[in-house]
Amino acid sequence: MLGPILACPPLASAAPPRRDEPLLPARDLQAEAREAARSGFPLVLMFSRQDCPYCITVRRDYLAPLNRIPRFREVLVRQIDQDKETPLTDFQGRPTTHAAFAAREKVRLVPVVGFYGPEGQQLSEAIIGARLPDFYQSYLEAALLQGR
Repeated sequence: MLGPILACPPLASAAPPRRDEPLLPARDLQAEAREAARSGFPLVLMFSRQDCPYCITVRRDYLAPLNRIPRFREVLVRQIDQDKETPLTDFQGRPTTHAAFAAREKVRLVPVVGFYGPEGQQLSEAIIGARLPDFYQSYLEAALLQGR
């Protein structure tokens, strides 16, 4: 029964929602993962869909502001659009698309935030869904530190 509550529009007296902060789309996972490894952190990939309101929340409230936290200033975050055929180079240097890569990673529901090493290996357990807002930042920071 919690689902309908999470989907309710804000009350009129609530503050207006902040604007969505876009993430850069992934282009070359091989190069981006190498760049991320140089910083000592995993490459963070957010799997998203255009019609996903929870994706907006995760992107806007947790991932876009991540680089403003001093210890996470160098974390590299990119977006994979599960519903788009945007060209992409995978971790092995092969051409693919965002949708095909998401399917290969078995991403069915979004948002999913994955943590990848330079060879495309997952370094931490992915965060699936929006989870509990009070704890999402903790889940994110734990996964980043585990992936170091």
